[in-house]
This record gives sequence, structure tokens and C-alpha cells, in this order.
Amino acid sequence: MRQPLERIGNDCSARTPTRRVQTAHDWAHYVQDVTDDGTNTFFWHAHTLTVLFCMTCALLYVAVVETESTDTIYNTKRGIVAVVCAFLLFGIKHTPDGPFKRPHPALWRLVLCLTILYELALIFILFQSANDARLLLKQFDSKLGVPLPEKSYGDDCKLYDPDHPEGPFHNIWDKMDVFVPTHFIGWWLKMLLLRDYWLCTVISIMFEVLEYTLEHQLPNFSECWWDHWIMDVAVCNGLGIYIGMKTLSYLKMKPYHWRGLWNIPTYRGKLKRMVQQFSPYSWMEFDWRPTATLRRWLFTLSVVFLFLLAEMNTFYLKYVLWIPPPHYLNVVRLLLILFAGAVSLRETFQYLDDPDCQTFGQQSWLLAAIIISELLVVIKFDWETVTKPLPQHMQWFWAWALIGLATYTVWKFFIRHKDSVGVELHTDDEDVALAEYEQNRASAECS
Repeated sequence: MRQPLERIGNDCSARTPTRRVQTAHDWAHYVQDVTDDGTNTFFWHAHTLTVLFCMTCALLYVAVVETESTDTIYNTKRGIVAVVCAFLLFGIKHTPDGPFKRPHPALWRLVLCLTILYELALIFILFQSANDARLLLKQFDSKLGVPLPEKSYGDDCKLYDPDHPEGPFHNIWDKMDVFVPTHFIGWWLKMLLLRDYWLCTVISIMFEVLEYTLEHQLPNFSECWWDHWIMDVAVCNGLGIYIGMKTLSYLKMKPYHWRGLWNIPTYRGKLKRMVQQFSPYSWMEFDWRPTATLRRWLFTLSVVFLFLLAEMNTFYLKYVLWIPPPHYLNVVRLLLILFAGAVSLRETFQYLDDPDCQTFGQQSWLLAAIIISELLVVIKFDWETVTKPLPQHMQWFWAWALIGLATYTVWKFFIRHKDSVGVELHTDDEDVALAEYEQNRASAECS
């Protein structure tokens, strides 16, 4: 039986009708945007009993057939891995679906379960000392647990140095490391997540300002002016954002009409359909409209704040836990944050924009908890570093910036209250829209 599209979603799918105001997306008719023939295949069945049987066979092998080991450390590690695997199996089969359907809802349920495990690991680490936490990470890699040499990129900022033996442009070539392509790819992906040019640009600039602000705490933040504003903001970040905009334009214009694999007659068509399984099932623009209402403004500021905090945590965690930048633990964390962030921003946008959505998304809740927990780990393990006072010029900068932000907020949403609050974002007549919504709801109940 075909699974309705309303099932693929978060808790907001259980709707209570409200007045259709202040929305950037037409949520009432969202389910009509996509068509699917609903062909059932092996991969779209639950297989709950099959999974239970396979897990039982694996545990039976360990209990009856396998030779018992006397190595306590080895047994402890295997036991922890088995517990994690059992939890992931249960979570993949029984946790609620998120808003994404492709390539398979099970992938996003896996991401949800992995973020749960990561949050639990952060809480456990928070109750350890810094030295014990570093020793714990040595169980993943014996090479860890060694203080990191901090590299400063701002010692010599000459663009052209004709007397240097390595060449006059040695400073520029010295900055061309693996982080240049990762900056570009990272901001291309961030544009796909946020789906808003101005939000990405603001976050890109604000991150460089934070590097200026915190370079007295982490030498790694110390960069030349041209490294900050030309190589990072203008070239790597700017190019990634631009390519992301072009990708969004393509995804917006792309038609979304799916055919079942077994309904396609040619092998070439079947192969193309298999590749397209890794593309979005449908596409939604994120029109954040931060200045439309006070709620949207504060919510958008919170998104920017948490986004920047997650970026900062990347650098501070590796600093306090002594994890080298190219280590696989850093890569795994970034990938997990990337996948979880995609779901979280989709849930956050619906919670912000859909008046019928009264529940903050499960993945959004978890990701916010992870970012806060990472910050607490950093604060606990290196209080001396994070409490180093800001340079006086940065204190003045942030004081005036916060005063300006507060002044604009008061002026925009309180002094000009009548012009900014209660404005219809859709131009359709409200009574007609509400009547249509009630009619569609009544028809769905009758069917």
C-alpha cells in the first residue's frame, strides 16, 4: 500500500488548523507539490522480524559458539560496540521518520541515533577530568593524548617578498593547504543547508570577525588581513556560496515526478533512477524573512548564533582534547554535524514558518543540545583559555555592535510595531485560504 507523503515528516504532521498568516511557504498544500507512483520494493519494507532474527543469531554465536576471551579490555570494547550496534538497529527500525525521504528514511533515522550517542558521549566526557578525557580518546587512537603544536598564520603578512629564498610569493603559497578546498566545499554545503545568500554571507563575515576577536586565545585564529578577507571571505567562502546559489537554482527548477524502478522499461532508465534516488524527493525554498516579525528576527539570530558556536567548537574541541585537525575523529564529527544540520534546519524552518507546527523538531533539539554540550566541555577543560579577557579594541567593537543590534530591534519591532507585526506574507485573501484549508481537511477526513 502506498505510504502517504504526510507520514514522511516530523511531529508537525499532526496539524491543528490556524489562521494562514505570516508564512513564507504554503504548508497547507505542500503535499501536492510532488507526485510518486508509490511502487513498493524490498528496501521500503520494515523487515523488523528479519532484523530481530539476524541480531539474535549474532548474539547466539557469541554466547554459544565463540571461544571466550580472557582479555578484559578487549571484552569491554567489544561489549560497548555491541551495545551501540544494538541501539542503532533498534533506532533505525523504530524511531520516527524525519522530514527527509531520500535516499532512504532509514539513513536519517541512523543520523538521529548517532547524534543521540554523540550527545551521551559528550555528557559522559563532561563528568571526566581533562586528562581522563584525553586518555579515553587514546582508546580510539594510541597516537592521541599528545599536546598539539599551534600554528599561527599571521606572523608574516607580506604579499610580495623578493628577498625570500622560496620565492617572492612564498606567503601566499604557504597558505595554500588542504583547508583551502575544504573551505570552498564547506561553504557550498552550508549554502545548501541554509538556502539563503544573506544568512551565509553574514555567517561568513561574522566568523572572520570572531577569529579576530579570539586570536589571543587560539594562535590558529591569527591570520593576515588578506587571508581573512580575500582568500577566505571573497575567494573560498564567496565562491562556495555562489556555486551553492547555482545549485539551489537548479534544484528549484528541477521537476519532481518519480516513477517506480520496476515501471521503467530500459536498463539505462533504471540506472538513472537508481542514481536519482540520492537526489532530493522534493525541494523547498527557505525564505527566512528575518525582519517580518519579532519572532522570526529572534529565531534567525539564534540560528546564526548556534551556527557560529558550532564552528567555534570545532577549533576549541581539538585544542582542549588534543586532536590533530586531519584526524578522522574531526572528520566524523563534521560529517555528523553536516547531516544532522541538514535535517535540523529543515525542521527549524518549518517550526518558524508553519503556524500549525507547535513542536520543535527532534533532530533540531538534539543538535542544539550537542552544540551546548560541546561548549560546556570546552569551558570545563580549559577555563583559563576561554576566560582570557578580550583586547580593549574588541571589547569596544562588541559593545557597540550589541548596542546597535538592540537599538535596531527596539526600533524595528516596537517603535514601528504596527508596520512590522501582523503583516501578511501571502497576498491571497485570508478567508478564502482558510475556507479552502478547512474544505481540504474535511475531504481528507471523509476519505
